[in-house]
Amino acid sequence: MKSTQSIDSSYRGRFAPSPTGPLHFGSLVAAIGSYLDAKSHNGRWLVRIEDLDSQREAPGATSEILYTLEKLGMEWDEDIIYQHQRTKIYQDALDILSKQDLIYPCVCSRKEIADSSMMGLSGPIYPGTCRGSPSPIKKAHALRIQTHNDLIEFDDILRGICSQRLSRDVGDFVLRRADGIYAYQLAVVVDDAEQNISHVVRGADLLDSTPRQIFLQQLLGYPTPRYFHLPVVTNALGEKLSKQTNAAPIDLSNALMQLVSALHFLGQKPPVEITEGNISSFWQWAKENWQAEQIPY
Repeated sequence: MKSTQSIDSSYRGRFAPSPTGPLHFGSLVAAIGSYLDAKSHNGRWLVRIEDLDSQREAPGATSEILYTLEKLGMEWDEDIIYQHQRTKIYQDALDILSKQDLIYPCVCSRKEIADSSMMGLSGPIYPGTCRGSPSPIKKAHALRIQTHNDLIEFDDILRGICSQRLSRDVGDFVLRRADGIYAYQLAVVVDDAEQNISHVVRGADLLDSTPRQIFLQQLLGYPTPRYFHLPVVTNALGEKLSKQTNAAPIDLSNALMQLVSALHFLGQKPPVEITEGNISSFWQWAKENWQAEQIPY
């Protein structure tokens, strides 16, 4: 549901879940963090469904996610966008990069890359095997972008200065997979620019992706938003909560207590009596008392 409160259009945040399953406590923390940071600045908060990969999408998950957000009292300020409807926009961005002679086809399998690569921040560093390949080629292929080794640096709101050298730490990365699906790194950059997102508040599991996104923003002439990476919720084994680690879905019959627990996880200090109120009074207190500097990391 859309919010009707007075807003400051200079702050534009977003929550962008993938519909691989219902919201769990980890995704609730990310949603609350992005929501409260936007609302505490009287800004706009948008919802985007990152559903490019239909094979990973759980039936009914999108509707369930939106229903859960509504029941938790989280109001979005503009129409929801769905990535699966935006493939032409991603292709247009890819064409811009291709005209800069930065894109090349890659036919390497994951096993081939793993066998011939060093490990980097996000897995094997692609060794550039196909960088000199002719284009176009008939065999099914991914499209990679040539990276450089210049320092990419950004000032995370919570973590301070972060930096990376893409060639050394990541390697040339995929922008369109061999099955034709556009990669997350490209889609998120295009969407954030198209939606004029000023602040990206998300989990720290995406911290290492940020330099890749800044690299693409620079090449495409897009502005770079402020980044704010929240602590990631893990299970008893230290694994990030996810569908793969059997994270329990949000229990709407106990919604208020889960909201309060998420606030505590984010280092906020709601009064004990907040649990005796309702969701509306919870949000009123949370928006008025949000202190980003209290978040642990």
